[in-house]
Amino acid sequence: MTLRQLSARPESIPTATSWYLADLGQALGKQELFTRQAPQRLKALREHALIESAVASNRIEGVEVEPDRVGTVVFGKSHLRDRDEEEVRGYRNALKLIHEQARQLSFSEGTLRRLHRISRGGIGDAGQYKERNNDIVEKHPDGRTTIRFRTVSAAKTPAAIAELVQLGNRALRERWAPPLIVAAACNLDFLGIHPFRDGNGRVSRLLLLLQAYHFGLEVGRYISLEGLIERTKDRYYETLKISSQRWHEGKHDPWPYINYLLYTLLEAYRELERRVQEPGPARGAKTSLILAAIERFTGAFQVADLVRECPGVGVELIRRVLKESQASGRVECVNRGRNARWKKTLRPN
Repeated sequence: MTLRQLSARPESIPTATSWYLADLGQALGKQELFTRQAPQRLKALREHALIESAVASNRIEGVEVEPDRVGTVVFGKSHLRDRDEEEVRGYRNALKLIHEQARQLSFSEGTLRRLHRISRGGIGDAGQYKERNNDIVEKHPDGRTTIRFRTVSAAKTPAAIAELVQLGNRALRERWAPPLIVAAACNLDFLGIHPFRDGNGRVSRLLLLLQAYHFGLEVGRYISLEGLIERTKDRYYETLKISSQRWHEGKHDPWPYINYLLYTLLEAYRELERRVQEPGPARGAKTSLILAAIERFTGAFQVADLVRECPGVGVELIRRVLKESQASGRVECVNRGRNARWKKTLRPN
């Protein structure tokens, strides 16, 4: 439905969208500079982005693995303990496919089903369209449930996906709108269709990464887009909710969600620039990740919060960095004990 709107070739786009596109154009122009400045740091960033993306994208959907198992699940070949670990490993495999073969993966039904099959670990109905309707249900604190959004019915899903792919590729060929707007429109329409029984959110994030690669934006190789989405998931869900209203009638407002995805890509480039320009090579890559995570906190935090922000980093290293940061005046301990809380100082040394 969003692509149908774009087929009318809108004469103008919102001012905020124009600014996002302009800033992303500048970031793309500096992309090669960023990726040449610190090769060793970029190597560490690639490893961390792969871990964070696999963990964060699944965690958004309630799928989690134990912190001390993250490295083994993402990079190891050992026996996986449960379904959650299988899904995190599957998402890692889908990411690896995109990182290595993005140019060979067209925007097609086959690609969407392949990404779903791999990210779901090839189990059950992985790669198959839903057989039953799967409306999006909202659970309220009092136990009530309401339908937040009615997705395309199972019977109409194959035709809807076929039209999505056909319109998306046509929009790019005929230049109905800038490519990144087309990509965001495809993402919104994909979620509106919700073609699979489960895993639609994860495939939508893989699709965002793939299409960003198609248009030359490779920041997702070094900075986890999924991690950024997880950290702003309230905004993610809110913009998706707003842009989904009256979607079936084609009278929805797609720009809040489109702008959110453009904002996410821009934030990734800003984070990449901060990481590669970080002074001093002496600090270890994992230590740098911990310190960067501390800087993102606006209030008090616990060790468990840092564990979530730094998948693959051991608890002992996190505790050591906290002690060193306390000694240097960067952070202070708010309360001690088993549930100790920390916060940044106003004027770190």
